[in-house]
Amino acid sequence: MFTGIVQRLGTITEIKMEGAAGRIVIAPNRPFDHPPKLGDSVAVNGICLTVAAIEGDKLIFDVLSETFDKTNLGEKKPGDIVNLELALALGDTLGGHIVTGHVDNTGTVAKIEEVDRDLKFTVECSRDMLMLTVYKGSIAIDGISLTVAELTENGFIVHIIPHTIQETDMSEFKVGTKVNLEADILGKHVQRILEFGGGQDYRLNLNG
Repeated sequence: MFTGIVQRLGTITEIKMEGAAGRIVIAPNRPFDHPPKLGDSVAVNGICLTVAAIEGDKLIFDVLSETFDKTNLGEKKPGDIVNLELALALGDTLGGHIVTGHVDNTGTVAKIEEVDRDLKFTVECSRDMLMLTVYKGSIAIDGISLTVAELTENGFIVHIIPHTIQETDMSEFKVGTKVNLEADILGKHVQRILEFGGGQDYRLNLNG
């Protein structure tokens, strides 16, 4: 589990492909306060990955072919920047919202506008993703916990303060950038309950 508060930026130094799967090597921009160990979970652009090896200051992750296909890791190359967050530990501050590290879908940056000192990003996404997105609700973009400021016909809008721009990969965003999206887990549970008729069938089975 994660909170969507990016702790470090990482630079991809190498991608070692083995067929459709592979390994990705990432160098954090500075040491973590509590360095990750082998087997630890780390959110890489919002994707929960396991530390498979450590070489000096570099973290190495095994990446499945499906992960490359379903997220923006498939478009990354050496030199690209990614967001890093260590898994939430008992007693840590929940500064953002509950993020599982399981990307629901990808979206595309459609527009970037300046609003005073802030930036306004318009992201287009699928209808399935939009169904789970609510006004003033939480959403994770590349693992960053953000608030939906506006909804559009094809996506949503978020307003980003300078600090977030400086401390995340959003400084690299351009129109057309592919981003990882994870909806609020509470919304996904509600959707699943509604798919089962609001839970009525389940209750009927218990009673009869």
